[in-house]
Amino acid sequence: MEVILLEKIRNLGSIGAKVSVKAGHARNYLVPYGKAVMATEANLEKFAKMREELEKNAAAEIKVAEELAAKLEPVIITIPVKSTEDGKLFGSVSASTISQALKEAGFDIKRNIISLPQGAIRQVGENEVALLLHPDVTAKIKVNVVAAKE
Repeated sequence: MEVILLEKIRNLGSIGAKVSVKAGHARNYLVPYGKAVMATEANLEKFAKMREELEKNAAAEIKVAEELAAKLEPVIITIPVKSTEDGKLFGSVSASTISQALKEAGFDIKRNIISLPQGAIRQVGENEVALLLHPDVTAKIKVNVVAAKE
């Protein structure tokens, strides 16, 4: 199924790209969430008129994401967790735990933009975590996991 993207989507394409996707992906995600429209002649003409406005909105979104990334770069989040003497955690530090700690620090970051490619953190220590703020903007923060005092 062919669709026209209305915003840049990671691993798919940029604004205005005519891409072929599976029908379910288009029907259940791209079209209902306003990320794409079906690639018909009428929509192609309509998009040609809207293109400049969409690109201006995308540039504004990138600017906001870059400003937030600049604010987040120096942030070090400390999370106390119960652990063994050798530094192994009882449980783990997940994206939702990091999101909650960021919220307490004054940043409203949702857990779905926190990237933990190796999975949840299971050791005491300092870890670098990537935040996918926009398809073009990634911020890195430091998460310091420490042994909780009893």
